[in-house]
Amino acid sequence: MKPRILIVEDETAVVTLLRYNLEREGFEVDAALDGREALIAVDENPPDLVLLDWMLPEMSGIEVCRQLRRKPASKSIPVIMLTARGEEYDTVRGLDAGADDYVTKPFSPAELVARMHALLRRSRPVLADEKLLAADISMDLASHRVHRSGDEIKLGPTEFRLLRHLLEYPGRVFSREQLLDAVWGRDVYVEPRTVDVHIRRLRKALNDGGRVDLIRTVRSAGYALEPEGT
Repeated sequence: MKPRILIVEDETAVVTLLRYNLEREGFEVDAALDGREALIAVDENPPDLVLLDWMLPEMSGIEVCRQLRRKPASKSIPVIMLTARGEEYDTVRGLDAGADDYVTKPFSPAELVARMHALLRRSRPVLADEKLLAADISMDLASHRVHRSGDEIKLGPTEFRLLRHLLEYPGRVFSREQLLDAVWGRDVYVEPRTVDVHIRRLRKALNDGGRVDLIRTVRSAGYALEPEGT
């Protein structure tokens, strides 16, 4: 699945430039024009990385970064600050607020993409690996096969994509809507309850033979894959 990037930037020309370069490199891109919109976007659908402008209307990039770091669901999301400020003091302020990296405008898109890949490799090693592992489940992305305790598990295409997404974020709770966006795609209309049907099929396949159920149902919230079991 493509890494999803949230651009937080109020200059539309910069957003257009970034979107063009990032989509060309294989990223999925969302954008927010101010700090409050950014926080809502992260709450609703956490991205894999945030490109955060320093100077924003409503709320500064520094404050957005601080708030992201205070929330358990977003505290580990990589953040790269984008700013026209180049003084060392401002760099330190950005890093002290919780940013992982700092790029001064004007910047090279190629350099920015390289820094993004480096951060994503550290925060989500699965993006650079061909195998996903959780408890006794292993998924080989190259051969498109899933095993549990050494036994091969036969999954349909949708169940495979659903399990892959859950394996990439073990322990994180996803709403039905978030799973629909990630697994079926944002441009496809599917009833939210369809997720429940495929979760049941996935559970049946994974738990055959009385194995421990690793998929947790969170009432009124959604589903998560728990490596320790439910």
